[in-house]
This record gives sequence, structure tokens and C-alpha cells, in this order.
Amino acid sequence: MIARQRPKYLDLARIRQPVPAIVSILHRISGAALFLFAWGLLYLLQESLSSPESYVRFRALTEHWFAKLFLVGMLWAFLHHFFAGLRFLLLDVQVLGDLKQARATSWVVLALSLMLTLILGACIW
Repeated sequence: MIARQRPKYLDLARIRQPVPAIVSILHRISGAALFLFAWGLLYLLQESLSSPESYVRFRALTEHWFAKLFLVGMLWAFLHHFFAGLRFLLLDVQVLGDLKQARATSWVVLALSLMLTLILGACIW
């Protein structure tokens, strides 16, 4: 019996992932970001609605470039998680059963989330 040469480690930087795998990984990352950071954002929004002074403080906070960058990142996380979730739902109910359709919808999810983030992010900035 001939022993096969097997890799001793996986170099994740050199492995080329297919687009559906990238969408799946980004779906998990965006879900984690929404879980970790959306609570703070919702708390700040709630506080901004409590009085006119707190609204002014909230507006002053969101005028900073870092806060705007954070809001654009949260916007991308929401949009990507939403569109990828719809895609996974359609895959689960077997509407998109073909491999070609699954790959095409992966590109659609990436394009939609990035385009809408750029458009709505320009409105935020």
C-alpha cells in the first residue's frame, strides 16, 4: 500500500472558497455583529427619543466620522444578513435547488448588500 502525501496544515489564506461559502461566512459574521452591537445602537436610539436634549446629544455623537463608519458597517451587516437569510430560506424550502442557481443567488446577495450599503451609506455620510 502506497502512503499518500497529506497536508500537515491548512493554509486558509491560500484556499479559494466558492462564493456560496463566502456568503455563508459573511452571514455568520454579520449576524454576530448585529447581535453584539445592535443592542447598544437601539439603546442610544431609545435614549434619543426620551427628550430633546438627548436627541441633540445623539445627533452630536452621530456627526463624528467614526460613528458614521460604525453606522455604515451596521447597515451592511443588516442588509447582508437580511438578503443572505432570504437566500438560505429559499434554499431550505427547495425553491433554489440547483447548484447554478445557488451560485447565482450568492452573487446577487453580495451585489445587493454592497450596492444598497453604498447608496444608503452616502445618505448617512
